[in-house]
Amino acid sequence: MVFVPYRDPRATRRAPLDRAQVVRAALALVDEVGLDELTMRRLAERLGIQAASLYKHVKDKDELLVLLADEISAGIADPPSSGTWQSRLAALARNARRGLRAHRDGARVLAATAPFGPRRLARIETVLALLRGAGLSRRDAVHAAHHLNKFLTEFVADEDRYASAAAAAGSRRKMFAEVRALFRSLPPERYPVLVELADDLAEDDPDDLFEFGIAAWIRALEPLARRR
Repeated sequence: MVFVPYRDPRATRRAPLDRAQVVRAALALVDEVGLDELTMRRLAERLGIQAASLYKHVKDKDELLVLLADEISAGIADPPSSGTWQSRLAALARNARRGLRAHRDGARVLAATAPFGPRRLARIETVLALLRGAGLSRRDAVHAAHHLNKFLTEFVADEDRYASAAAAAGSRRKMFAEVRALFRSLPPERYPVLVELADDLAEDDPDDLFEFGIAAWIRALEPLARRR
């Protein structure tokens, strides 16, 4: 008679964990609870492992954030391969905004990390190639890319902050109505322009504001391209 050891049919063998799974789980956790609530211990619990086992895949939280930024960058589509450099840069900016907004605190993750990782570096390469192709000097291309990054990450982070404030206020309409009323209530003899522009200052159209910023940024580059 051959002895066969008993195996609980409910037991399943856990597949080996890899770094990609860790990063995807971390990104899902950030989408759920926000960047401020992301901890290594909480991530380990999400994965069903001990916290010590997590450090076999990532050195520390700083490295995890760099990997998260690279994962977020993977979701940013490339601009069209044809068209004017102005239209391609505008499309690139819109794609970046959509990619950052696809994840909670996505802009904050990129703003808080060094630009490493193959997918993130590929996005930077695309920006610089477009700027150099437009005729900007090496120095101007680097400076322009720097300011584009600042504009994109801060704009999207600001959108996230407005969304949180609107949720606390009950609705975006209510929040902006309160802002509008505040500006209108200021003493006009002291703040004449703020009172005059109260409706415009409290306008809730982030798409229009974004397009204005990108158009202004591109127009500022055109003399540099012509000078080249």
